[in-house]
Amino acid sequence: METNRQKKIAGVLQKDLADILQSAARDGMKGVVISVTKVMVTADLSQAKAYLSIFPPEKREEIMEGIVANTPMIRHAIALRTKNQLRRMPEMTFLIDDSLDYIDNIDQALKGLEDPIKNPTNGMSKKK
Repeated sequence: METNRQKKIAGVLQKDLADILQSAARDGMKGVVISVTKVMVTADLSQAKAYLSIFPPEKREEIMEGIVANTPMIRHAIALRTKNQLRRMPEMTFLIDDSLDYIDNIDQALKGLEDPIKNPTNGMSKKK
């Protein structure tokens, strides 16, 4: 159960992280869209997990590597923006949000374009 404080901090982090990543994508990567789908903060506010949706999917791995490599810079940029709201900046972990791919695979199966029973390796096995 998330507290109101966790939800508030997650919302602030999500908004600022989205601004930072989208401006970086605009500056250096034409045609790339990065959205922050969810941010979850631990009860002690020391850790934050950010779920990212990256389009186009072909560039997902490369972009994630860049984001993970630049985590200290991203964390610093967020800390500067949130210095009046947060005393300590949580450690950041970035994860891929593949729920849109999962939904697309279900959509393809429902349209009869892809049969998950005959071809089960096509991403239909959702792992939590």
